[in-house]
Amino acid sequence: MTAVHDWDETRGAEIIAEHAGQEGATLVILHALQEAFGHVPEAAIPMVAKALNLSRAEVHGVFTFYHDFRHKPAGRHVLKLCRAEACQAAGGDALAARAEARLGVSLGNTTADDRVTLEPIYCLGLCATAPSAMLDGRLIGRLDQKRLDALVAEAQR
Repeated sequence: MTAVHDWDETRGAEIIAEHAGQEGATLVILHALQEAFGHVPEAAIPMVAKALNLSRAEVHGVFTFYHDFRHKPAGRHVLKLCRAEACQAAGGDALAARAEARLGVSLGNTTADDRVTLEPIYCLGLCATAPSAMLDGRLIGRLDQKRLDALVAEAQR
């Protein structure tokens, strides 16, 4: 995992300048900022817009369209639960409620100790093995209560 640093406007400007000439620069820059700072700081949005000659609304629209961009850093571990229709039909709603109860946070939030961020994701492509999840980039299919409890315990370590 990459080391995450506190927001630094000078470093943010360097990252933006480094990627501004690339094709698809908005996405490239947002990913680079998140990699460096663990999230895309609100202060970076107008900087990206100015560098790319876009409106703040256009950059904000890209930021909010993609679920992987964050307003604040994630916890040490990220547990993503698929919320797409196939996973919901296979019991995903009950599993999401169980994860929320076990972690004490709702989807989209991080535990108070910053260990686990619980996020919804809209399709992991594992529909045939629904419901599914992802823990720190590792895919898990055929999720049930026992496997979910094991994932939550692993993430809380």
